Amino acid sequence: MCGIVGAIAKRDIAEILLEGLKRLEYRGYDSAGVAIISPQGELQRIRRVGKVQVLRDAVQENPLAGSTGIAHTRWATHGEPTELNAHPHVSDFIAVVHNGIIENFEPLRETLIAKGYQFRSETDTEVIAHLVHYTITQLQCSLFDAVQKVIPQLKGAYGTVIMDSRNPDILVAARSGSPLVIGLGVGENFIASDQLALLPVTRRFIFLEEGDIAEITHRKVTILDKANQPVARKEVESDAKYDAGDKAGYRHYMQKEIYEQPNAIKNTLEGRIKHGLIDVSELGEHSDAILAKVEHIQIVACGTAYNAGLVSRYWFEALAGIPCDVEIASEFRYRKPARRKNSLFITLSQSGETADTLAALRLAQELGYLSTLAVCNVAASTLVREAELVLLTKAGAEVGVASTKAFTTQLTVLLMLVAKLGRVHGMSDQTEKAIVHALQALPSRIEQVLMFENQIEKLATRFVDKHHALFLGRGDEYPIAMEAALKLKEISYIHAEAYAAGELKHGPLALIDKEMPVIVMAPTNDLQEKLRSNIEEVRARGGQLYVFAEENAGFVSDDTMTVISLPHIEELTAPIYYTVPTQLLAYHVALIKGTDVDQPRNLAKSVTVE
Repeated sequence: MCGIVGAIAKRDIAEILLEGLKRLEYRGYDSAGVAIISPQGELQRIRRVGKVQVLRDAVQENPLAGSTGIAHTRWATHGEPTELNAHPHVSDFIAVVHNGIIENFEPLRETLIAKGYQFRSETDTEVIAHLVHYTITQLQCSLFDAVQKVIPQLKGAYGTVIMDSRNPDILVAARSGSPLVIGLGVGENFIASDQLALLPVTRRFIFLEEGDIAEITHRKVTILDKANQPVARKEVESDAKYDAGDKAGYRHYMQKEIYEQPNAIKNTLEGRIKHGLIDVSELGEHSDAILAKVEHIQIVACGTAYNAGLVSRYWFEALAGIPCDVEIASEFRYRKPARRKNSLFITLSQSGETADTLAALRLAQELGYLSTLAVCNVAASTLVREAELVLLTKAGAEVGVASTKAFTTQLTVLLMLVAKLGRVHGMSDQTEKAIVHALQALPSRIEQVLMFENQIEKLATRFVDKHHALFLGRGDEYPIAMEAALKLKEISYIHAEAYAAGELKHGPLALIDKEMPVIVMAPTNDLQEKLRSNIEEVRARGGQLYVFAEENAGFVSDDTMTVISLPHIEELTAPIYYTVPTQLLAYHVALIKGTDVDQPRNLAKSVTVE
């Protein structure tokens, strides 16, 4: 979602702030702004609708000098994407940037209007600026004290950074739900919503926890926890790697990340297969005792990660013999769920900062699940820090909003976890060795399927004038159909749905006509003959079929069906494998339609608000 960058130094920091915003573009946004305190103590602010480059151009035309400042990329929640609604927001000498939603902003706004404050935006954020200003002027207190008094008045989720132009030696930050990280320098310090924004200036970080309020100066960081008690948060040395300008010769980050999947999966497997068996000893010395007690698995996630969870349900139940439920985080956290006996609670997230998934994890801890396990790509994320057990996907930075390698590495980790749990619960060595073989072969199998990009690119031309598409799958390919439909709608803006192929007679057949492309995942397995019958149902009604299948499966192209014949894949990893051609299809359809592939409209990479 929105991005925050702040700096307090002894040098001009405009370029640091702008570069930080550039590195946060992957999160999704519609406007950007910067505020810097001048050497004369004046609050200078520039805001623009559109890309960070538009803001950068404006700053070049009107240079901002100063060593203390804050900057922001906004993803609209309250109020349209306009310059007036862009951050930072000000109230006289107070400037504020804010991620999240202040749920009670309307009564606060009315109270402040009654006190004589004028609102120039439609945002919820502006109430923070005015509340801090009012508190300082009424109580004649410091900025830090004022923020301490204002924070309890705010309901909702937020990460906010505030500065006072009369005192340029201090930044104050507060976190409740939305992540903030402090970057430590030499005689200078920084703050951001993501450590990636600060990698050009530091590798030393402190991650704020829920309820923390921090006072940041050039040389010191003071943190109070949610009980207003001084606390020392652990300093972390980051080895994160990221270059906001490096697409490695690819046209888009998404294309680059599709092609990174073989190596990403190799990295995910590295060190986790020993003597022909899965080794996830990183879970800790007590993990075997916990896993031995597991009688049920509850998976909670959002979006693409939810689809990964749905695939793994087939594996947990069929291979490890453990019942598994999968639920969307935003539903789980509000439906008063009943906890199953000895249930392992698993959360899936690329960023580890997804608001609904974090809330679900905290609810699970309150409900007393056997244990909580996070499958995540970001080692320093809140999800990783708060879960009891952790398995990192090791996919590397994923910049494209439409997830690709994060999804396939999540599935890789989940299949390894299936093998580990299965062994504890009596899975045969033969089954585990089959899983290991399939996983070890997977990177080279994906390299083979990537060679079909030219064929898929030609196929994409048939989708340009389509407004709807239907994806079909059976068994563990049904969630892959869901993921394929999600990718197509995310980046090409074509309405796409996925159905279990056996459900065609229960409604979707009514949609079939010559204008409705129907894309089918048809791996070689026990359900393929059933799937052939579903394909014939579509053909009989004039549907145009596109079938992804193995080359020896016996599907033949004709006027009603185009077959994309792919090399052999082990049945266990077929869901991961069949994801890749549908990623390429979505990418090339979007490319032809001219959409913003890496930053599709209305979407953000990390959804840190409800």
